[in-house]
Amino acid sequence: MATKYVLVSGGVISGIGKGVIASSLGVLLKSIGLKVTAIKIDPYLNRDAGLLGPLEHGECFVLDDGGEVDLDLGNYERYLNITLTGDNNITLGKMFQHVLDRERKGEYLGKTVQIVPHLTDFIQDWIERVAQIPVDSTRERPDVCIIELGGTVGDIESAPLIEALRCLRRRVGEKNFLHCHVSLVPVINTEQKTKPTQAAIRDVRSVGLSPDIIACRCSEPLKQPTTDKIAMYCQVEPAQVIAVHDVPSTYHVPLLLESQGLIPILKNVLHLNNHVDASLVEYGAQTWKIWKNLTATQDRAFDTVKICLVGKYTALQDAYLSVRKSLEHASMRCARKLEITWLNSSDLEPETEANSPAAYHKAWGSLCTASGILVPGGFGTRGMEGMVIAAKWAREKKVPYLGICLGMQIAVIEFCRHICGIPGAQSEEWLTDTEDKVVIYMPEVSKTTQGASQRLGLKNTHFQDNSNFSKLRQLYEKEAPLTNGVPAASDPNNTTATADGEPAAKPSPGQPIIISERHRHRYEVNPAYVEKMASHGLDFIGKDETGERMEILELRDHPWFVGVQYHPEYLSRVLRPSLPYLGFVAAAAGCLDEIMGAEKRGMVNGV
Repeated sequence: MATKYVLVSGGVISGIGKGVIASSLGVLLKSIGLKVTAIKIDPYLNRDAGLLGPLEHGECFVLDDGGEVDLDLGNYERYLNITLTGDNNITLGKMFQHVLDRERKGEYLGKTVQIVPHLTDFIQDWIERVAQIPVDSTRERPDVCIIELGGTVGDIESAPLIEALRCLRRRVGEKNFLHCHVSLVPVINTEQKTKPTQAAIRDVRSVGLSPDIIACRCSEPLKQPTTDKIAMYCQVEPAQVIAVHDVPSTYHVPLLLESQGLIPILKNVLHLNNHVDASLVEYGAQTWKIWKNLTATQDRAFDTVKICLVGKYTALQDAYLSVRKSLEHASMRCARKLEITWLNSSDLEPETEANSPAAYHKAWGSLCTASGILVPGGFGTRGMEGMVIAAKWAREKKVPYLGICLGMQIAVIEFCRHICGIPGAQSEEWLTDTEDKVVIYMPEVSKTTQGASQRLGLKNTHFQDNSNFSKLRQLYEKEAPLTNGVPAASDPNNTTATADGEPAAKPSPGQPIIISERHRHRYEVNPAYVEKMASHGLDFIGKDETGERMEILELRDHPWFVGVQYHPEYLSRVLRPSLPYLGFVAAAAGCLDEIMGAEKRGMVNGV
């Protein structure tokens, strides 16, 4: 079967939900046994997402190969249970750079290098090449490639990309290409307005594309007259107008699309034949059943778990999108409704009490009433002392705590100041001339180049001999060392479990436990202080292969006080939550023993 392509574009406004709809289309295609990959195209000139501000663009998602990419690739991996590479994120800047590099090498010698055909042809070649790369446990070429075009059709910066996609449709043939355009149907004084969608479809057709499906975002279900009107003025059948109204969670969107008969439309437009591996069809059906059970369980959950996220980018929740999704995955596994309090760490600091007493007391009220406290990653000095205060509260009051990357370093600084008798403990990121740098700049990381200069991608962590007490280690042991679907790099005996369900052997007794997780950091715990912290009760139970870089800390005699240098949220999946997050949420919900028992029995979301 020739590779099929599904393009998802958007009109009227940005941030309309293209990523969730693209991922949901992939879920439906996988449910019928197809192998699916995904590509995100962004029209900005940045080479990657590594230097984009989180308060402007949302989080930077990190892949196995260290690629710093758009957050939508995280959606694809979570929904489709696949492992992508940096090449799956196309930016206009990256494409321009490659074309200009080829021009300098003389590959266009004698020709005038132009947007059309040189840039547009290069983009098409890139898409076709990446669409052939295996991304799941089958290690086989994908059947379908979903392409999401960022921004809004009609934006001047996306013109070369749209032209490339128009040409791609001609290159691969109409039987192998489906276009889904996402538009907005606003409700004004109880009336559903169709003019924005009509204008959006007119814009799309003016650049040479003709949508096969119109996905209409609306705050409420579309009324039949609205659907009929859009179909008539946009020259499609009513069945091709899909209502994507607000639902309790984004995990309900695949069910919403399936209930409107989208699978038959996909099969018809893409001429999907029946030459699909029977085992994949069965696996897809089982996965779809679990997905539906999961959303039903979420709807029936009554008990609430309240998590306080103490960070510096809380003004934009998408800055912590993968963290939020990981908490959702874990809470669904625990059959709890998730309530997140977004707390600006600066509001906990004494200066705020003087300048804004209301914000200060509100922040402390949220911290004191939380069932669990999470400090995620971040950079810079603003709000750091507030995070230290939050870590101290969690440690002293026995509130479950999870520190991610910076959050682990915060726990180290707090412990050194208040337990180890080092009141001047600081991070080199905050003060370069301080005497007690318990967190230091990694020696191999560049101090002059910012882009792609951190410790990035999939790295191994070795649990230490002194870690048998660890709750986190016990969770990892239940599933064997968890990776993204491939054996840990230094594990020749293939003793790793996988995030995409591939079976793996358990470690034999006495064999070291190695896990593989994704990293993104340029600072680390100073190994010179590790022995002193250990003597006061803070155990570093996970280290890198050299034994010099601290990866995991855990406090004894605490319901859950864990810090990890890696970012476990990057490998969390809807049907297989990240274990550090699962343990944290379970401890906050008071069901950790129950969850650990279920993990031991190999249950997935109660099934």
